[in-house]
Amino acid sequence: MTDHTEWQTENDRYLGEAVAWVRNCLEYLAPAPAAASTPAQPVADVGMWRKRSAGNTPLIAASPTRSRPERPAALRDVEQGAMPPALAILARRLNLSPFEQDVLLLCAAMEFDTSIADACARAQNNISRNYPTFGLAMAMFDEPAWEALSPQRPLRYWRLLEIRQPQGVPLIGATLGADERIVNYLKGLNYLDDRLGVWLQPQRQDSGAEGDAAPAAVPPSQQRTADRIVQAIAAADGGVSLPAIQLLGNDSASKRAIALTAAHDLGCELYLLDGETLPTDAAEVENFARLWQRESLLSPLGLYLDADELDAGAAGDARRVALNRLLLRVGGVTFLATREPWPRLTRTSLNVETAKPAVSEQQLAWQEVLAKAEQADEQQTRRDAATLAGHFNLNLADIRAIAANAEAPALGPLWDSVQLYARPALDQLAQRIAPVAGWDDLRLPPSEKALLRQLAGQMSLRSAVYDDWGFRARMNRGLGISALFAGDSGTGKTMAAEVIARELNLLMYRIDLSAVVSKFIGETEKNLRRLFDAAEDSGAILFFDEADALFGKRSEVKDSHDRYANIEVNYLLQRMESYRGLAILATNRKSALDPAFLRRLRFVIQFPFPAPEQRQEIWRNMFPPETPLEEIDWPYLARFNLSGGSIHGVALNAAFLAAGRGGAVSMPMMLDAVRTEFRKLEKPVNEAEFQWPQTEAEPT
Repeated sequence: MTDHTEWQTENDRYLGEAVAWVRNCLEYLAPAPAAASTPAQPVADVGMWRKRSAGNTPLIAASPTRSRPERPAALRDVEQGAMPPALAILARRLNLSPFEQDVLLLCAAMEFDTSIADACARAQNNISRNYPTFGLAMAMFDEPAWEALSPQRPLRYWRLLEIRQPQGVPLIGATLGADERIVNYLKGLNYLDDRLGVWLQPQRQDSGAEGDAAPAAVPPSQQRTADRIVQAIAAADGGVSLPAIQLLGNDSASKRAIALTAAHDLGCELYLLDGETLPTDAAEVENFARLWQRESLLSPLGLYLDADELDAGAAGDARRVALNRLLLRVGGVTFLATREPWPRLTRTSLNVETAKPAVSEQQLAWQEVLAKAEQADEQQTRRDAATLAGHFNLNLADIRAIAANAEAPALGPLWDSVQLYARPALDQLAQRIAPVAGWDDLRLPPSEKALLRQLAGQMSLRSAVYDDWGFRARMNRGLGISALFAGDSGTGKTMAAEVIARELNLLMYRIDLSAVVSKFIGETEKNLRRLFDAAEDSGAILFFDEADALFGKRSEVKDSHDRYANIEVNYLLQRMESYRGLAILATNRKSALDPAFLRRLRFVIQFPFPAPEQRQEIWRNMFPPETPLEEIDWPYLARFNLSGGSIHGVALNAAFLAAGRGGAVSMPMMLDAVRTEFRKLEKPVNEAEFQWPQTEAEPT
């Protein structure tokens, strides 16, 4: 027989004797049969008991020839037993007096024994009063106390009783019933109250070992954070003044893993409450807090308040007020997950910085995955693991999930699996670009092309420089790379970003300003934060086209709009500096950018307008091999002063003209398309220059 089974047996035996004693006490109050014809005054009336110097002693309507039933020996001094019953445990944890304990037992007995209802009716000499009342309890039990009716005493404060008080009925005569959760607790069933289950989510992690309730092991860096939390809580005064633990940082999964580990070490079961679903009504918050506090006293529980995604504005402020009120009302082990510390908390707090596993820890996790491959080479495994850890920033749980979905434990399949894993979060906020251009497609001066190759090389060698050469230990920001592509429209800025993305085999996303910028205060920063966090996990390249729209100069504050616009720019400055991936800003108005951004850029690459020689190469490579072409005078077309983007538009228009006429692309068609492009760009059209062939013509 297990300890729990033995305790359950003893608890059932205790309840059986306790209910029998309650029934005897009720029978003792019932009028004697001989006096049945003489109606007795119901004991629910306040006049049925009077105060004596020794305490409140009830006047009972029973025959003086009968003696009051004594409390059985098994119900006395139960606290001293090796296995106290649930009622005794509840009374100790919720600070119930002996009389309050007996009142609760009377109400619970109604659920355990169907004959109690009839006994209540007989004891009160009223067939319609087949329910417990405070008045009946005061007549039944020793040392009755009027204070037990107080809302601040445990019976009502902890919602142990359900009181049904019709209009005009005094509290002492109101119907009493035991709370369902408490009845089950007394019977030995311990579970979270259903009324809390609507709001709370149990937090568990699979340990990988069947039957093991311990959470999955966190890396050493996060374990040290959890140990610090455990030490701080253990040092508190008996759990009365436990500090709320503010878990700070950008990664919600890391915070939950640390909190779960700390709760497990403290012997607590952790439950999560999403701050966005918390009711803001003060009465609902109070009811939730009261029930949670009761649950945490009956069972070792920890509360995780997730405030990471609280919206800005009135709705978010209201929920912050509700969370602050909740923190004040609840005790026990409590975690508050936020990105930044909350000022002026109503409860003592301990701020704990959290982070994803260190790069070295992620590398070890990748090595474990790669080592599962057949004929895995140890040295190659370490190199591949370093490559994955250098480009991607993931939790151990994410790494395990990605490995489970990969086709094979090898660098290529794992790389593709990471990108598929990260795409859903990014697709909501940015436009994915599938890179098709290569180095041969770029028509740039050698110096600019060399800078682009240097940029790509730094991205691929980050792990060697930061980790193997020790730079990461000396840097807490600037681990990513920011670059500015400046030049006129159509000079190849977007194509250059595609070339780098293809070279590095990384996702590339063009930022959609319509999905990021919001007129509501704080929404833009929230969207940008989500974008940067998701891109950082996947190692994606962020391409900010027309970057001056987001990274413009901060202005003098004249009104609230200026202030909040400057806040957005300040946030971008900080986030760009801490971003560990590649962010590319493209603009044709470099002078419009805030100078603070320029200081934080590692590369500034100027894209010049193509010279005639470069334009000729662009023209020759613009048409695919499958396109039917007549004789084209490429040097003549290169005389027209057009950018690469404009040349692409001309070639496409000429191809459609040829397809519409059912023939090949001819030189007159090309000139017609050039003329159309000039008019679109509002450039002057000199018809003499569009007469082909010509002997001499100056570039337009």
